[in-house]
Amino acid sequence: MRCAIVADIHANLAAFTAVLRDIKQKGGIDEIWCLGDIVGYGPDPHQCIELLRQLNHVCVAGNHDLGAVGKVDTSYFNDDAAAACRWTAGQLGAEDIKYIENLPLAVTKGDFTLVHGSPREPVWEYIISTSIAAENFAFFLSKFCLVGHSHVPAVFKESAGSSLSLPFSPGVGLVLGESRMIINPGGVGQPRDGDPRASYAIFDSEGGIIRLYRVDYDIKATQDKMMKAHLPIHLVSRLSVGG
Repeated sequence: MRCAIVADIHANLAAFTAVLRDIKQKGGIDEIWCLGDIVGYGPDPHQCIELLRQLNHVCVAGNHDLGAVGKVDTSYFNDDAAAACRWTAGQLGAEDIKYIENLPLAVTKGDFTLVHGSPREPVWEYIISTSIAAENFAFFLSKFCLVGHSHVPAVFKESAGSSLSLPFSPGVGLVLGESRMIINPGGVGQPRDGDPRASYAIFDSEGGIIRLYRVDYDIKATQDKMMKAHLPIHLVSRLSVGG
């Protein structure tokens, strides 16, 4: 079985469609695992939800998804994120809202737990350090946990009650062995690791390997849509630098 692992699409249809084309070119997959934040920040929330729903997929809720349907308080967001969230809410149809409202906070798929933020706090917590990762291993029962939220590719391996950060580079296979791991595939629609290309991963169960991929997409097309929608300029400019 081959599964694509995507996170933080953030209403960036150009990035999402570029990732789907890349998946097809790499031989296709059986299922998509989406780690939340389908919407927020970007200009195409309805279109991204609609496209995802056409695919064989499982998805968990992200904080921006929940904010757009009123299930979390937007006062927790920074000003730009809150403004984008309010704009997003006005773009969603009844079926979009129903879909988001029914998303679970966590899903188990075989050896994997899927959450947006962390297994300890699926909506808000960022796993961005070995210390935070170490504390979170106690909060899931599966061998591996897939997370998003930080928009930065990362791997943390459990080690003697602590955790180690492992390299996670594009195209290099991450072999899944007996060690428990927390794995982040990076962001499709708003990368934050200094690389503006869309980020995602493919899990091949036959080989027990996850590979990270980066994909070029038409950033300017997304930025032009954002400008037309009068979304915050900082959200527009950051796409160019992956920050």
